[in-house]
Amino acid sequence: MTAILKVTGLSMNFGGLRALDDVDLRVEPREIVALIGPNGAGKTTFFNCLTGIYPPVSGTIFMRASSGKQSRLNGLPPNKITAKGMARTFQNIRLFPEMTVLENVMIGCHCRTSAGILGAVFRPRAVRAEEQRIVDSSYKILTRLGLTDVVNDLARNLPYGAQRRLEIARALATEPALLLLDEPAAGMNPRETAELNQLIGKIRDIYEVAILLIEHDMKLVMSLSDRIYVMEYGRRIAVGTPVEVKKNPAVIKAYLGE
Repeated sequence: MTAILKVTGLSMNFGGLRALDDVDLRVEPREIVALIGPNGAGKTTFFNCLTGIYPPVSGTIFMRASSGKQSRLNGLPPNKITAKGMARTFQNIRLFPEMTVLENVMIGCHCRTSAGILGAVFRPRAVRAEEQRIVDSSYKILTRLGLTDVVNDLARNLPYGAQRRLEIARALATEPALLLLDEPAAGMNPRETAELNQLIGKIRDIYEVAILLIEHDMKLVMSLSDRIYVMEYGRRIAVGTPVEVKKNPAVIKAYLGE
């Protein structure tokens, strides 16, 4: 298996509603893959199953970490899945508003730290050195995402577009092999969306991560994606390159309009 992510036969029910119905999906190393579909198609439910928020009723989720080790993610809690190398952002921004920009990113490093309770209390040299590495690595991420001028500002005081970038920065601090972005362009104006387009490509190249995103901005999806999966009513109805998907009659009918 060379894929970073391989999902086979994923299904999810909410009572009598079939939210996901036998969905397959693959993401290859350093690939940008988009997941699109009308509202209610099951896209965010799919993300929630991948990240351990919902337990799927059937199907398998396998992920290959940067080390090459393959893991089955079914049944793991979200923090364990993050430690395996999968990080995500949310459609509704979830920052720590009363903490600084730098502190928000430092929190993302937590899953890669080794200090325990005794280390936090007595703070030996190794713990102090680790704390400094966290500060340095967090600042480096903020530099690459263009947020160093607000590093000491409270997260709640940032403009909307900067909050989106901060959430991505915090996800990158977990050192993911796969980054999931849930509608990263939601609420952005055209200039901010164009900047986001460049930023996502830059993140893929600098951090050598694979990216899976949900997005409704079709201009962004078509210009950024290597491959696109299309869902409707919880089922996958198409997959292909942007050119192939754009010409697919089922996609035109279900999502892009007649």
